[in-house]
Amino acid sequence: MVENEEIKKAQEQYSADSIQVLEGLEAVRKRPSMYIGDISERGLHHLVYEVVDNSIDEAMAGYCNTILVNILKDNSIRVSDNGRGIPTGMHEKEHRSALEVVLTVLHAGGKFSKNSYKVSGGLHGVGVSCVNALSDKLIAEVSREGKLFRQEYSKGKPVTEVEVVGKSDSTGTIITFHPDPSIFTQTTTYKYDTLAARLRELSYLNKGITIVLTDEREVLEGGAFRSETFFSEKGLQEFITYLDAGADTLIPDPICVTSDKIIPIDIALQYNNGYTEKIYSYVNNINTIEGGTHLQGFKMGLSRTLKAYAEKNKLLEKYKGDIAPEDFREGLTAVVSVKVSEPQFEGQTKTKLGNTEVTSAVSQATAAAMQIFLEEHPKEAKLIIEKIVLAATARNAARKAREMVQRKTVMSGAGMPGKLADCSERDAQRCELFLVEGDSAGGTAKQGRDRRYQAILPLRGKILNVEKAAGDRAFDSEEIRNIYTALGVTVAQEDETGEKHMDLSRLRYHKVIIMTDADVDGSHIACLILTFFFRYMFDLIKNGYVYLATPPLYLVKKGAKEVYCWTEEQREEAAQTLGKGSDKGYTVQRYKGLGEMSDQQLWDTTMDPTRRRLRQITIENAAQAERTFSMLMGDDVPPRRQFIEDNAHYANIDA
Repeated sequence: MVENEEIKKAQEQYSADSIQVLEGLEAVRKRPSMYIGDISERGLHHLVYEVVDNSIDEAMAGYCNTILVNILKDNSIRVSDNGRGIPTGMHEKEHRSALEVVLTVLHAGGKFSKNSYKVSGGLHGVGVSCVNALSDKLIAEVSREGKLFRQEYSKGKPVTEVEVVGKSDSTGTIITFHPDPSIFTQTTTYKYDTLAARLRELSYLNKGITIVLTDEREVLEGGAFRSETFFSEKGLQEFITYLDAGADTLIPDPICVTSDKIIPIDIALQYNNGYTEKIYSYVNNINTIEGGTHLQGFKMGLSRTLKAYAEKNKLLEKYKGDIAPEDFREGLTAVVSVKVSEPQFEGQTKTKLGNTEVTSAVSQATAAAMQIFLEEHPKEAKLIIEKIVLAATARNAARKAREMVQRKTVMSGAGMPGKLADCSERDAQRCELFLVEGDSAGGTAKQGRDRRYQAILPLRGKILNVEKAAGDRAFDSEEIRNIYTALGVTVAQEDETGEKHMDLSRLRYHKVIIMTDADVDGSHIACLILTFFFRYMFDLIKNGYVYLATPPLYLVKKGAKEVYCWTEEQREEAAQTLGKGSDKGYTVQRYKGLGEMSDQQLWDTTMDPTRRRLRQITIENAAQAERTFSMLMGDDVPPRRQFIEDNAHYANIDA
């Protein structure tokens, strides 16, 4: 009876007055994740990309060749271009300046009219207005018609009118904004390397454009700010060379595919002696991380042409097995970029292209270019076919190894690995699996864990470096098979579009935590495990299931007082506090291994959800991640040495 009365009362309260209408940019501030993906570090950097994309659109239209991106001292961002400048005249329907309309009205912009932009990345017209809505301060400065216009905003609302503040003998737009800390509660600090990776990518995708990134927070020796200029003369050809730096290539130069018959198509590809397939696809400069019809067309055109050439020249006579589409792409690095006037994306995130007409256009362009290359370069063609045959042979061996893995998984009813200390909880969303380095640390972790929801899987030594190993060797590794079995998942399989995906419906843990020693060896083991996840279980990373534990580096102790420290700065601060300015009276213990901690210490610092520090593994830029993994875990030493020299100031090297 009481329940019925509550239902009736709720129904009475839900009336027309309950329907809330969000005006202007209120919807963006209310639900920011719907527009920029999330409000974490990724969403923060996405604000910059939205503004830069507007400048890139001007460049693709032929009106801009220089873009300047500055990170200011207060973590504001200033994006300048020498394009036409956002129109400032009176908008006929809105009865206010067009500049204000662009910055305050969703789905307003020049991208909907073919007269202004034939091709554009900012498809939905929500980019710069969203940036305005999510900034506590934004200043727009426009140079056009011989004048300099200026308007200031706060949280999406104009603070001033559009004012003429001076004269100008050039044209262009400057957008300066500071992200609203009440929205971006995790961080408002921009990362130079994250922005540099995207701007470098844009320079390769749009050859001839100069993009300069300057960090005014970091002053180098001599007083100059940290800065980098990105410019590409040859575009995707240079992009492939950059991505494959250090790889043992089969052909001297990347193969280039260009076409402008139906849609502008730009493709570059290169084969190397590695075992991984690295293909990146873009539509109007947008990284379509889930592929789509353009990627499907590229794969079709490539495999059909290579197979036809091999059969015509009788290069497959000695091989009696089958050749699958994926065999044609082993050791392949490729970038597929298309420009589509009216692209059909899956949602605002724009991760998968759906235009069906693109498939045949890209397939035909790829086939035509590949056919010419193969006929004109028979020596290189033979090397590529031999590589494909080796890939098919290894794939058949890997299939047998995979079948062994899958027979032993929980899906077929088999038992768990003997070393796995499982948890009692069966709700995967609440369960955690710690991958721990060695039996000693594994034993400590088993004693310190919460058995209800925390499972421990000790790994013996350093797992196989899958970057240097063919697929069959990877599945021969007992440690790798144990990871599959413990997680309850099967090996990723290709779908009809050629994309590999894992079935995560029976994943047993939604937190997979890599917990290694806080020394060089521990970091190497963590890197090996991450390489395995990146190459073979990417869906786990993409769905946010993979984490790194961060055990403390130091314990500063004086009497009964103990302070755990994760950084050198924290250690110095703790020493000052406990020592009260003196270097006596306290001790500092450097933890080099998890085994040096007691089970209680490990729980308190690294495993207790209320106090631990977990770092979620995310992929902000797939192409940059691919290059880094290949460089760090591959065979070529010079690029790895250069990377270490460039980043040594971030590393803690144990004596």
